Amino acid sequence: MKDYIFSNISKIIERDSKTTTYKFALLRGVIDIIQDNSPFITFSNERAYFSFGLLIEKWLVYYYPILESNTTIPQINGENNLAFENQFKRLIFFYKDLGGLSAFYNDLKNKGIPKYIEKDFIALSNKLKNTISMMPMKYIGTSINREYYSIFRLESPTSKKYTSSIDIQFLIENYGNFSIPIDYYEAFKVLGSFICGQDSILFKWASFSVGASKQNISIEKVINEVLKSPITERDVALSKKLYKNILQKEGKVFCVWTGKAITNYDIDHVIPFSIWKNNDLWNLLPSMSSMNNQKRDKIPSAGLIESRKDMIIHYWGLINECQPHRFKKEIQITLLGTNSFSDWEDTSIKKLQNISDYFISSRGFEEWNS
Repeated sequence: MKDYIFSNISKIIERDSKTTTYKFALLRGVIDIIQDNSPFITFSNERAYFSFGLLIEKWLVYYYPILESNTTIPQINGENNLAFENQFKRLIFFYKDLGGLSAFYNDLKNKGIPKYIEKDFIALSNKLKNTISMMPMKYIGTSINREYYSIFRLESPTSKKYTSSIDIQFLIENYGNFSIPIDYYEAFKVLGSFICGQDSILFKWASFSVGASKQNISIEKVINEVLKSPITERDVALSKKLYKNILQKEGKVFCVWTGKAITNYDIDHVIPFSIWKNNDLWNLLPSMSSMNNQKRDKIPSAGLIESRKDMIIHYWGLINECQPHRFKKEIQITLLGTNSFSDWEDTSIKKLQNISDYFISSRGFEEWNS
């Protein structure tokens, strides 16, 4: 297994399209099938082959409780429904008073889907396959090599074998196969349970707490509490006041990324808040709204930071003049470390570049060059 595969997986998770949850469901489904040690996984020509029907089964299980929930749990940006939502809700409505997800899954695995709902179930399964193959399978990996189907590949469909019962066997025998490179299979086999399974640190932590409570609390409750952060919101109030004073005093503020004089501006988190919950004053610099919107959750490259070094240091100097105690403490803890504050400008810039390189190269976040 090649080392770059781990980096690629990180890039896929962070960079590839986040318009819907389809990407996450596809990766989770493949990992779950691997973790199940399914006998329907085969190997040939450096690729691992999977039953598409098993992936459809996983999506049925993942999305059923989400779409059944009385609480709206958004799965797609905007006001559009999921591609398969209408078909899915017909299935959910049928099982509403029959036992819900558990009753449906028992039918799928054992008894077979009732005749009354067979056509709707097949329509849903067809829609799921079309959605999976034409969306996440097609686009996953484009952030790495700009090619469609660069990791997931659709294989020749199997001939239709309509069984007497519409069940999991029907899905396996009638929906063909897909494949991924063997290196990705090996990586998912090793990392899968840590990425989304029961071996993840958070799940283990929560399971221990539930056991220690003698089942008096739920895993969901523990995870919700464990994930709480002391920094939950962007805090730019002080920075806004600082740059407002600069505007009143000097008549202009300059965009940190373009150098253009601006009177209307956003306070930009140099390292995006969504990635690094950091409201340090040094990380909050004025930017044109258009630049801030273009940057969004991208990481400024080391080269861009180098080219904008003078402007960044200029603003850091102004912050140091206005808020010397807070600025010195924050920049010492997050950028300087054990280095002396006497040479803080160059040292801090180099550390900021190192942080950017880390998020881009190791964590897979998208690079931004303005």
